[in-house]
Amino acid sequence: MAISIRDGGPDDIPAILGMLDSAVAWLVAQGRTGQWGSTPWSADPKAVAVVERYITQGSPYIAEIDGVPAGTLTLTDAPGPYLKSADEPERYIHLLASDRRFKGYGVGSALLAHAAEATRRAGISLLRVDCYAGDDRKLVSYYETNGFTPTEPFTVGADAWPGQVLARRV
Repeated sequence: MAISIRDGGPDDIPAILGMLDSAVAWLVAQGRTGQWGSTPWSADPKAVAVVERYITQGSPYIAEIDGVPAGTLTLTDAPGPYLKSADEPERYIHLLASDRRFKGYGVGSALLAHAAEATRRAGISLLRVDCYAGDDRKLVSYYETNGFTPTEPFTVGADAWPGQVLARRV
């Protein structure tokens, strides 16, 4: 099955929340609640507001398989408010998620390659992302296999949620 990637927008917010909910359910089923907890994104007003803000202020992309939304990510010019911007122009990846029905199809890797190309076309050479770095650091390894290099670790909040910033030159 071929993956196509298109520009997204506010009309895609319900599908994006559905993908994030799918990812939470998948993580919960594996006993991995450290990343995003156990509450579906769509049931958390703060999480919905985060999605709405990134989608309306950034450049969202939707990966589709046979016309069905299978994955998403959004590019912005800066990281979330819990991190410092780079000392140079950058593009920052937010909300990378895939519908777990399409696990193993390469949706996330296709979206990351698309983000790298969009960054390059914009004349910017730095692409960054941050992710959950707890448990077995499986997510950090995933980004490494997609050409990213860990830069700085960080923690967020009173519970010291462990994160990792990664960068890729494009």
